[in-house]
Amino acid sequence: MSSTSVLFDAPGPKAKRLYAAVGVGSIIVLLLILWFVIGKLNEKDQLTAAKWEPFLTAEIWTEYLIPGLIGTLTAAAIAVVLSLTIGILLGVGRLSSATWIRWPCGIVVEFFRAVPVLMMMLFAYALFGYYDLFPSERLPLAAVVFGLMFYNGAVVAELVRSGVHSLPKGQNEAALAIGLTTQKTMRLVLLPQAITAMLPAIVGQLVVILKDTALGYIITYEELLRKAEQIGNFKSNLLPALIVVGAIFVIVNYFLGLGAVKVEQRMRRRGRSAGGPIAPDQIDQTAVAAASAAALPPQEQIR
Repeated sequence: MSSTSVLFDAPGPKAKRLYAAVGVGSIIVLLLILWFVIGKLNEKDQLTAAKWEPFLTAEIWTEYLIPGLIGTLTAAAIAVVLSLTIGILLGVGRLSSATWIRWPCGIVVEFFRAVPVLMMMLFAYALFGYYDLFPSERLPLAAVVFGLMFYNGAVVAELVRSGVHSLPKGQNEAALAIGLTTQKTMRLVLLPQAITAMLPAIVGQLVVILKDTALGYIITYEELLRKAEQIGNFKSNLLPALIVVGAIFVIVNYFLGLGAVKVEQRMRRRGRSAGGPIAPDQIDQTAVAAASAAALPPQEQIR
């Protein structure tokens, strides 16, 4: 029985050999690109010790990089929680049988999926500033979270909807047959399976949220990219600063992927991928008895 990871099914022997060949070729190409880039950097005196020494001092980390990382993680964490909440609500709303719920949710999702994130940030920054809805020091953070929340919430809503639609129809029919209501069927059976099935795509969207916090640079939000610019202006080493900040993003995203693997493994161990256990008091026993009786042969029903 083949194992699976959060991103793909485990490959077979032929696929492993193909992946190995592609991997070796990719490494060679990357090494050639790296050699070319290092050569160009060396020609422009970007690899001198003076350009990189500031990153060995406490001042750069305590005054720039760590505050920038905290700003990035703060905006990303708030946006992740709100995006998942709004996304699940809108996704369930789009699956509703009530037209007055389904249509407004669909309009909201399609609208915020179509509008660029940066445009929403700029709009929120101007709107919040005009009506003085947030203190001036919190205004950039609020605008960044607003843009990330609604755009990624709309994407998560589509992931939830497609995940539920990808499930076999028998799941819904069986849950209704044992007496679960439509709401309980969605909450206890369909939604847990859909989220588990779409977990790789959801994790990918969380990475997008983390990276898109860099757009806050345009509205003066103090995140990693703005701190890199400040370091470059202060120490005249913008390119090394950008490289260091890029490495920080890679490390953070790597640990985010590891966390996603742990979450998926825990969900599978707890049986959430199969919809999770259903408590006895959630089942309509009368409906179960009626369904069982209807399934018996006629002679058994007479007895």
